[in-house]
Amino acid sequence: MKYPLLFSPLQIGPYQLRHRIVMAPLTRMRAAKPSLAPRPLNVEYYSQRATPGGLIIAEASPVIATGFGNPGVPGIYSDAQIDGWRQVVDAVHDKGGVIFLQLWHVGRVSHSSLQPGGALPVAPSAVPISAELKTMTADGKPAQYETPRALETGEIASVIEAYRQGARNALAAGFDGVEIHGANGYLIEQFLQSRTNLRTDQYGGSIENRARFLMEVTRAVIEIWGADRVGVRLSPYGIANDSGEADPMPLYTHVIKSLDPLGLAYLHFIEPRSSGAGRAEVNHQNVPSAMVLFRPIWSGKLITAGGFTGETAEAAIAAGHADAIAFGRIFISNPDLPRRLARGYQLTPYNRATFYGGEETGYTDYPEHDELEQA
Repeated sequence: MKYPLLFSPLQIGPYQLRHRIVMAPLTRMRAAKPSLAPRPLNVEYYSQRATPGGLIIAEASPVIATGFGNPGVPGIYSDAQIDGWRQVVDAVHDKGGVIFLQLWHVGRVSHSSLQPGGALPVAPSAVPISAELKTMTADGKPAQYETPRALETGEIASVIEAYRQGARNALAAGFDGVEIHGANGYLIEQFLQSRTNLRTDQYGGSIENRARFLMEVTRAVIEIWGADRVGVRLSPYGIANDSGEADPMPLYTHVIKSLDPLGLAYLHFIEPRSSGAGRAEVNHQNVPSAMVLFRPIWSGKLITAGGFTGETAEAAIAAGHADAIAFGRIFISNPDLPRRLARGYQLTPYNRATFYGGEETGYTDYPEHDELEQA
């Protein structure tokens, strides 16, 4: 066993994990169209990466039709999507794995071509994403982001209700828990950060007000699942999708201290060095470490993600900075990642060109190590 701490047991909520290598939520844009339900190809993908006592956090899934920002991502608001996800969950459970679903609303990180009736995307405030960044239309073509429509105060309760219903649907699909996506510049983080939240009602202004949406969403989801089967993902110091707070410490200190007493299954960080890694190969230098900064004020289980290797993951756990490490890109190209790390096998490099959309290529055709030896 090359990394004994990575392969030590860990309790996450009611689940006893056998190892601390978590599969991070990864947008792959391969759901069935037009239903946006998981299909047999997705079942195979997740089954390949399931291990006994291993935690998979399934890809971000919009809780409502207005929450989409990419073509081909699976949702969690229709019967067909629930049925599709149930097949995925059953396959992971057949392998002895544990699987949570990430609940998503992209807010302004969308395009009218992806919205019902061609409407503008919604956001806390009518603040557009930088013109330097491009989005993808429903037919997969690049386009400039549009100025979103600010949510009316009276509409916010219905968005929170969509999260509650998404949590209920995930329960119906058989998931073991859910993760609330509060990172990467999507709707929840748009409410959190002062540059995207210019509201003057109870959801804007002070840090406490800007955190209100996250806290109300979290409590709504807890009503369905119980706190010990709910996680929250945050990206302090992140810059994905034109996000970022001028001084993140006061904001995220308040948020984490507010979440801490709830008894969540875990808190999940994206390390700043990998912020925006979905768009390009990045490794930001001279940036803070979320796990180091915020571990002292978080009393629960902490998962962190962002360009880790076996060595750096083991070191993070040894130092007490995190309890488990989520791997993304190298889990794409190494379906048997835990076994490879345990035995010191060479890792297969990933092909970024096949990350988003398509069929088997770059999705289910990466071999396990034994297949490589026999080739």
